Amino acid sequence: MVTVAGGAPDGKAGRAGGAPDDAAGRAAGGGGTTGATGPAGVGGGGAGGGAGRVGRALARALRAVPVPLALIAMIGLAGAVLGRVYAGPLLTWLVLGAAVGSVLVSVAARRLPSWLVAPVSVLAMAGWTAWSLRLTATRAELPGGLAEVSADAAANGIPRLLTAMIPVEPTPDTVLVPLVAAWLAGLAGAEVAMRAGRVLLGYLPPVLLYAAALYVVGPNADPAIGPTLALVAVAVLGLAVPPRGAAGADAAAGLAPAVRAAVRARLAAASAAGLAVVVGLVALLGPLLAGQVDGRPVDPRRYVEPPQVETLDENPLIRISGWALNPGQQLLDVRTQRSGPSGSVPAGEPGPTPGPGAAARPVPVRLAVLSDYDGVTWRVGATYRNAGRILPVTAPAADSTVETVRQEITVAGLSGRLLPAVATPRQVTGARVAYDPTTGTLIRPEGLTPGLRYGVTSALETPDFNLLATADVPAGEEVARVLRVADGVPEPLRRLAAQLAESNGAPYARAAAVEQFLAEHYRLVADAPSGHAYPNLNFFLFGPRNAGGQRGTSEQFAAAFAVLGRLTGLPTRVVVGFRAAGDGPVRAGDAYAWPEVLFEGLGWVPFDPLPRPDEEPRPVEEDFRPTPEEPPPSEVPEPTVEPTATPEPAAAPGGPAGSGGPSTALLVGGGSGGMLLLVVAALLALLLMRRALTRARLERGDPGQRIAGAWREVTDALRLAGHPVGGDLSASEVAAHARAVLPVGADVEELAELLNRTAFAPGTATAEQAARAVATAADYVATLRAARPWWRRLLWSVRPGPLRWPR
Repeated sequence: MVTVAGGAPDGKAGRAGGAPDDAAGRAAGGGGTTGATGPAGVGGGGAGGGAGRVGRALARALRAVPVPLALIAMIGLAGAVLGRVYAGPLLTWLVLGAAVGSVLVSVAARRLPSWLVAPVSVLAMAGWTAWSLRLTATRAELPGGLAEVSADAAANGIPRLLTAMIPVEPTPDTVLVPLVAAWLAGLAGAEVAMRAGRVLLGYLPPVLLYAAALYVVGPNADPAIGPTLALVAVAVLGLAVPPRGAAGADAAAGLAPAVRAAVRARLAAASAAGLAVVVGLVALLGPLLAGQVDGRPVDPRRYVEPPQVETLDENPLIRISGWALNPGQQLLDVRTQRSGPSGSVPAGEPGPTPGPGAAARPVPVRLAVLSDYDGVTWRVGATYRNAGRILPVTAPAADSTVETVRQEITVAGLSGRLLPAVATPRQVTGARVAYDPTTGTLIRPEGLTPGLRYGVTSALETPDFNLLATADVPAGEEVARVLRVADGVPEPLRRLAAQLAESNGAPYARAAAVEQFLAEHYRLVADAPSGHAYPNLNFFLFGPRNAGGQRGTSEQFAAAFAVLGRLTGLPTRVVVGFRAAGDGPVRAGDAYAWPEVLFEGLGWVPFDPLPRPDEEPRPVEEDFRPTPEEPPPSEVPEPTVEPTATPEPAAAPGGPAGSGGPSTALLVGGGSGGMLLLVVAALLALLLMRRALTRARLERGDPGQRIAGAWREVTDALRLAGHPVGGDLSASEVAAHARAVLPVGADVEELAELLNRTAFAPGTATAEQAARAVATAADYVATLRAARPWWRRLLWSVRPGPLRWPR
């Protein structure tokens, strides 16, 4: 006792005396050097502990990074797949920005309540979308403010995306849907994968987005094999990294040896079962998917009706006579700039066969190209697709030169939807257009309005006219549309076509013979009635002059040339447009029609069957024999076989205009309704399953089983309320925990006593005790549920957790 008593003061003194010396030593060493004293050792241990904490924090951060990066990469790959049908990489970058923004918002708001993340993310989405819409509208030079552009994009985003010309220009209405879908996929995936810890389930929204991108692209791009493999690799890498807190963790650690062995066996069995399911799915679905690799995917554009036009725009040829009666009406104002090589006569300029050294003349402005004729009406027969500023580029004819023509056109009195432009348009600014690449015809879906100003850049092709004499014309299915002759051709037209082809074996010679015959025997007048059906053409060609025959507008001249040309085996079409004599106004009197013939290697070559102003037409009877003396020479191609039915317009790649498919509204409504029905059905199924589980626990079995079922109802309710109990707690400890969660309510302690009595004395519980246990559990669960927020109360009965939690 003496020694201890004496030692303590000495020890205290020693420590008291050592402190100043130690402080002095640290001061002498500059405050940062410590010797081999006790305080130095303590300090060194603190530094080591700090380094360990930094290392653990870095490790946790590294484990938290892969899943967000995987989500961003998967959504970015969906944007890259969809961007293959867009012009330029802008859409891909915008979708990638939406992926980064949506995932980072969820990462930054991970400490906020889950119900608050969605509103914050939606606000951020609105900001990113508004900026993107403004950017694309500025790049596309679209008029209007942000509110007007956004409203138009929201109202027409889906139909314009599915009817847009490929490559699709990134405009507000073609980027809005992909941006919103990408952001929502990132939000849903991040919340499920990072907040709920269900990484594989969190991959579902990006995968669905990727599948939707593949569906929208359809057959309009090469198979996305590389991006698909990259998507799988990114998903695997994200799953390979353990989530935060799971590195080195053993689910069976701390359990008794027997329990630990059972848990590990259960985990191994579950893993084996999952692997077996995956292998089985691969074996069953692998051959089916492999067989679809070379298949042609469905094009969703076939289900969406493209922009349509009215009768006057489908057949503008009937407007020629009306414009001829009011020649002073101003329709357009045109300013033209030309650059690049030009031929003697630009392609598209109708006129007599051009020869070397002929003076160049102004190019006409095309209104429409009419390729379909049914014996009554010439029609455009186009399938229009919404297009951006840049139109699809088609390779020019091999033996032709190309000149760039830039025009600024202001609409005055021209009505309808057809948009005038020089052939072949390559870029349009100042107006939203739809385009038919087969005919090269443009429309403005909203219709033309006085004062509308737009610019058109065209690639004007000039064929090598020296090759016309020996050029051939194509044949086969590709040109069947422009060779088709409808039933009911009048016999005089057949005889005239046979006579013109009789001594002209070469295609160009036949075309020139038809052109010369019309120009020499008929009179051009402005007051001729409109009409180009078979009876009208028959009267124009063979009617008596004193009764109005053998006279007409350019409508009858162009239509007669095209029909006679097809009867001699020439692929022909009719073009309606305007003579633009330099810069200035274009009036109704400048409107006219001309025919074109397709030659191999030269493309469409215009002809001018109109008579010369200073020439008097010769009577038709001087050069047309009423009956042929002998059949045409054998070397002359036989006239095109007449079809047995009225020809149908050739279908463009997007499908016929009147395909009869469901409308956009029906598709959207049906899809939304189907999804809603599926969600309602799933919720109803969960509700019924939960109620069946509760009835099985509380109403079936002997009293002991009902008491145990009541206890499981209480523990499940605690877990649903966010206060789960550990598996290592006794019934009394669980009851105390339940009382702490809900101080008022049912007597859970009594239920715990009944459970213990049942466990230690099986078969002794009575029906009365079981009924009391059921009532206690029901009362506690109802009170606990009533204390939850309203939205948690709504989800309480449909949460699937109790169906899969261990029992």
